[in-house]
Amino acid sequence: MSAPIRIAFVDRDGTLIKEPADQQVDRLDKVELVPGVIPALLRLKDAGFRFIMISNQDGRGTDSFPEDDFAIPQDFMVRLFASQGICFDEIFVCPHLPADGCDCRKPLPGLLGDFFDRVDVDRQQSLVIGDRETDLGFARNISVPGFLVDPEDADSWNQIVRQVLDQPRSASVNRKTKETDISVTVDLDTSTPVVIDTGIAFYDHMLDQIAKHGGFSLQLSCKGDLEIDEHHTVEDVALALGQALKEALGDKRGIGRFGFVIPMDETQAQVAIDLGGRPFLVFNGDFPRAEVGGMPTELVPHFFRSLSDTLGASIQIEVKGENTHHMVEACFKGTGRALRAALKREGNELPSTKGTL
Repeated sequence: MSAPIRIAFVDRDGTLIKEPADQQVDRLDKVELVPGVIPALLRLKDAGFRFIMISNQDGRGTDSFPEDDFAIPQDFMVRLFASQGICFDEIFVCPHLPADGCDCRKPLPGLLGDFFDRVDVDRQQSLVIGDRETDLGFARNISVPGFLVDPEDADSWNQIVRQVLDQPRSASVNRKTKETDISVTVDLDTSTPVVIDTGIAFYDHMLDQIAKHGGFSLQLSCKGDLEIDEHHTVEDVALALGQALKEALGDKRGIGRFGFVIPMDETQAQVAIDLGGRPFLVFNGDFPRAEVGGMPTELVPHFFRSLSDTLGASIQIEVKGENTHHMVEACFKGTGRALRAALKREGNELPSTKGTL
């Protein structure tokens, strides 16, 4: 089964093209694009949106607004947008006057007819864009978020698209078991604050390396059964962190997806990450000591395996060296640097030929 699609229901006059003083686009010389509309729609298209035009055209087909007077500018406008890569799947036009009392004039939803029965629409992720309160009313009536364009503001369309597509990538996760009580908050688009308290100072330092070198904010606290063992704390923190990162990534559109880094001093660590949705870990490295900073080194690969599981990432790490502290730190630091590249938002396209991650 295919996933529900995201639709941008777009008004015409005052939204796609400027509305003339007489409120009737009945000649070609009246067709004037609203500033910024083409690049904005292209960004929405790249983000996976499909387009539906929906417009009230008072008296279309009557003596006051003959069909040809409507059709010629309309066809020209549709061809103009198509020439720029913007096509409308369907076009709905209400020809009635307010006094006609029809059920298809916005803000009423009747114009769409059986559209939602025919098309599987993701209403939460779709949107209505118009220039009037009636457009917002229409949005409410079809349970889709609505946005208003100011046709005189050259940046209005851009602001709407930024609000829709450049949403903050943050998430909070609370994970409580009999062994641990963990809260995690991440924000992928800011580097501060980074505040970590797991009860294991060395582990805090390692997590700090991931966040700071990954370029994201991390607030994490864990109350674990350290009087018994470090295992539950290390594992559960990794699981909660991976879950928070995955939730913050959302649909992963625009991310780099892949990251690769080789930190070098007397220790060499190679780290490769793929945020492709398939958990997998390859860890090659032998630590000279069984423990560093109160943390068993056998838990280092276990941390990355747990992180991989909930993040949905393939992680490959190879580390060589003589100083155990530096080796462990290189693994965490390298993972942070690889994540920085993989998490970076570079556009709106999904980095996958499969169409999903």
